[in-house]
Amino acid sequence: MLTVLQKLGWFFRLERKRYAIAVVLLIVSGVLEIVPPMIVGKSIDAIQLDGLTWEKLTTTLLLLVGITAVAYAINYLWQYKLFGGAFVVEKMMRSRLMRHFLKMTPTFYERNRTGDLMALATNDLQAVSQTAGFGILTLLDSTLWMATLLVTMTVFVSWKLTLAAILPLPIMAIMVSLYGKWIHSRFMDAQDAFGRMNDGVLETISGIRVIRAYVQERAAEKRFADVTKDVLNKNLAVVRIDALFEPTMKIVTGASYLIGIGYGAYLVYQSELTIGGLVSFNVYLGMLIWPMFAIGELINIMQRGNASLDRVGATLGYKPDVAEPESPVDVESPGRIEFRNVTFRYPSSPVDNLRDVTIVLEPGMTLGIAGRTGSGKTTLIKQLLREYPPGKGTVAVSGVPIERIAPDRLKSWYGYVPQQHFLFSRTVRANIAFGSRDGAVPDELLDRAIAASALRKDMTFLPEGLETMVGEKGVSLSGGQKQRVSIARALVADPPILMLDDAMSAVDARTEAEIVANIRSARAGKTTLIATHRLSAIQHADWIVVLDEGRIAEQGTHEQLMKLGGWYKEQYDVQQLETKRESESG
Repeated sequence: MLTVLQKLGWFFRLERKRYAIAVVLLIVSGVLEIVPPMIVGKSIDAIQLDGLTWEKLTTTLLLLVGITAVAYAINYLWQYKLFGGAFVVEKMMRSRLMRHFLKMTPTFYERNRTGDLMALATNDLQAVSQTAGFGILTLLDSTLWMATLLVTMTVFVSWKLTLAAILPLPIMAIMVSLYGKWIHSRFMDAQDAFGRMNDGVLETISGIRVIRAYVQERAAEKRFADVTKDVLNKNLAVVRIDALFEPTMKIVTGASYLIGIGYGAYLVYQSELTIGGLVSFNVYLGMLIWPMFAIGELINIMQRGNASLDRVGATLGYKPDVAEPESPVDVESPGRIEFRNVTFRYPSSPVDNLRDVTIVLEPGMTLGIAGRTGSGKTTLIKQLLREYPPGKGTVAVSGVPIERIAPDRLKSWYGYVPQQHFLFSRTVRANIAFGSRDGAVPDELLDRAIAASALRKDMTFLPEGLETMVGEKGVSLSGGQKQRVSIARALVADPPILMLDDAMSAVDARTEAEIVANIRSARAGKTTLIATHRLSAIQHADWIVVLDEGRIAEQGTHEQLMKLGGWYKEQYDVQQLETKRESESG
């Protein structure tokens, strides 16, 4: 049970001052709460003996009011410190999770559902927060506060009556320990189910257009109903155990009350206890009910927190499969790019996705990458991004293998437009400015990037121009507009190396030609890699490679490849014929 506190030991050490103050004040508050019943008991005995004067009554009332006021102030302070700490640990762990997510490579996201990761950052961290706040409170109340009450009842009232009243407690301890084990395993299952439900919601919202297009609304409803039913059943399994705590506590406390009243009355009859002492004892016994309940709550909260910490810890313990260099080589600026006998296989792939690829790209050159779908074009570009562990061979920039260059330095050289265009739910301006290192872009650079990406003509069709909100993932823009915003985002930082991965597939041939001409003009003297199916986008390239099943099948300039008469020439002729037909029919 206390394992969870050991796992959170780093936080308690970090916030030791906060928790030390909270614990001391909580103890002082507990001691103050013990005094009033003692005063009331003595007053009752004084009434019985006709020894209570008006002066004594006034003093007693003023003392009770003073204790109440002081206890109020102390309770405010310890609650502020204790529950404030709970929010602090939640914030810190959420930040740690986000930093971890940002460091993770695609392999991590292939193995973890988005819904599960969201559940970790919400429900699980709330459970951890409760452990650091309410859990500490119940721990102190079920130990120190209970011990203080028992000592007071034993020393100042009657040790015989106290011993008799706590006889049912061992039964309660056995029961709550058993409940705690059940809670831990069932809560883990409930959190897993919650993660699956999150994932289902995300998929449904993201794919709503496809669902409607294929008239799959009812099927989606049924799938989601099945998922939510599973979540309900898993949570009901937790609640069934959770619901056992209170009845168990009530039975135990009820038994203690019966013993206290019955045996207490006998001790009064035997003159071993005064009436005031019996009243004080029953007040203390009433105060003991919460610590008894606190034991149940403690087990419940600690087990939930432990289960959530295990889930969070397992995620945070996942080591990136692309390690940062221990002693990175300082490369001021990118020069020659070399692929030397590169063979690469994705972690989940049964075959090599690149085989013995060798390319040398001098600074300022444009490399065109062509080939059939699945031939390895995207995989070749991703070798520079270092998203996966390196395969065989060497990928080097300025003569230094990229594994020995600091990732931040390496990626600061790149402008990258992937196949899957992702836009943030912000304005068009904010999405383009995201490509800048500091997020602030002068209007001149912004206009230049918009012009180069052929996006300017679309500004008149956007309701608020650059300030138009694009919606989640750019839902309010067309496919071509999203691609051009992505290209503008990559161009705005004027990167030394630009990588376009089939970045113009959704624009028409005329717009593509305009973008290619703009990029050639704007990026004269800078390195560019363009992977595409449309060969007109790379016919101007300094060097073109044609990939087939991960191997270089053909390479050379456009003119050399046309003379070669292979796949490139056949595909180029077919595409030119299709373009001619489209222009004639248009």
